[in-house]
Amino acid sequence: MSDERRGYLYGLTAYTLWGFFPIYFKLLQPAQPLEILAHRVVWSVLFVALLLSVARNWRFLGRLLRTPRLLGGITLAAVLIGINWGTYIAAVNSSRVVETALGYFITPLVSVLLGVTVLRERVRAWQWVAVGIGTLAVAILTVDYGHLPYVALTLAASFGCYGLIKKRMSLPPAEGLFVESGVLALPAFAFLTWLNLTGGAEFGHVSATHTLLMLLSGAATAIPLLLFAGAANRVPLVGLGILQYVAPILQLGCGVLIYHEPMPPARLAGFGLVWIALMIFTVDGIRHTRAAARERAAAEATAATATGPAAAALPAR
Repeated sequence: MSDERRGYLYGLTAYTLWGFFPIYFKLLQPAQPLEILAHRVVWSVLFVALLLSVARNWRFLGRLLRTPRLLGGITLAAVLIGINWGTYIAAVNSSRVVETALGYFITPLVSVLLGVTVLRERVRAWQWVAVGIGTLAVAILTVDYGHLPYVALTLAASFGCYGLIKKRMSLPPAEGLFVESGVLALPAFAFLTWLNLTGGAEFGHVSATHTLLMLLSGAATAIPLLLFAGAANRVPLVGLGILQYVAPILQLGCGVLIYHEPMPPARLAGFGLVWIALMIFTVDGIRHTRAAARERAAAEATAATATGPAAAALPAR
């Protein structure tokens, strides 16, 4: 198997696991969302610490402690991913799986807006068209829900901002997850301690299967992320961008087909507009990437032609 095909396999596996997360988190009931979130944080720290110990890779901590700005960025990233995880778990366990899928469908459009407003990036005309159609979709869904789809918008905004911060810090996935979870671990552990002292904890009191699933929440968090990292190092950015739609498609399927959440015509129309926006966004991205590749190839060919005779005229050494 070629390295690129292995990358696609890693990426598809990661997004498929993320796509079936609603089923996993539904199984963690009757634990309340905050208890599930706290366990996810604590067990993520322990699981990734085990991986880093096996790999003997702790040198990044020294660089982190010597760079207050980096530590501040990681703290902000930890808060954002905590909001994202908590919102997702609460939405899934309150039968709003379809809205979580919407959140991850519109995340690429939010990323475009962040690129314009924060990074001052230039946006191509078709990208603006995609953002406009996505905005219209949110308006239609607002009318359908009777309020802003705040779960979807919170998921998209928190994950989009998280991605922006991660891009600037460029920490490897395992190390980044360890530090981010570590920032959240102390309040998470304090909450779990309080929950046990007040008799409100479900962990260890439901069934052996429930306890095991809670313990595995750290591995369930880390493994898809590490697979995604393996894909990102092997798959072209365009291929990775297309793969990212696997997860929300599966989440939507879970919400509609497994948990029978309603999908009235207005909601379906809103999702349809989101999909049209994503198709425009993806096709434009593919065309732009191919055009840039052709320009690079032409520039390299021109440079090789220009330097060829001169190189041939140089004396041998």
